[in-house]
Amino acid sequence: MNASAAEETKKRYWRENVKLLCALLAIWFAVSFGAGVIFVDTLNAVHLGGFPLGFWFAQQGSIIVFVVLIFVYAARMKQIEKRLGVGDE
Repeated sequence: MNASAAEETKKRYWRENVKLLCALLAIWFAVSFGAGVIFVDTLNAVHLGGFPLGFWFAQQGSIIVFVVLIFVYAARMKQIEKRLGVGDE
């Protein structure tokens, strides 16, 4: 692989990495801020485990979504690295 091809691969890698990060952070923001703050009154009409759903999202839901997004990020980055040939293996 010549230097220009390696440089182009680096640029594609970081472009896809940043694009994925922005999408996942937007999802996390929508869940944590949207469900925990904006739609809390509507969600509080439903109860989950004895607690209003809006409270549950504010306390637990955004954390659970964040952990799930970490696993999604790891899986997608593994695919991107494999496709671009820049993995650890």
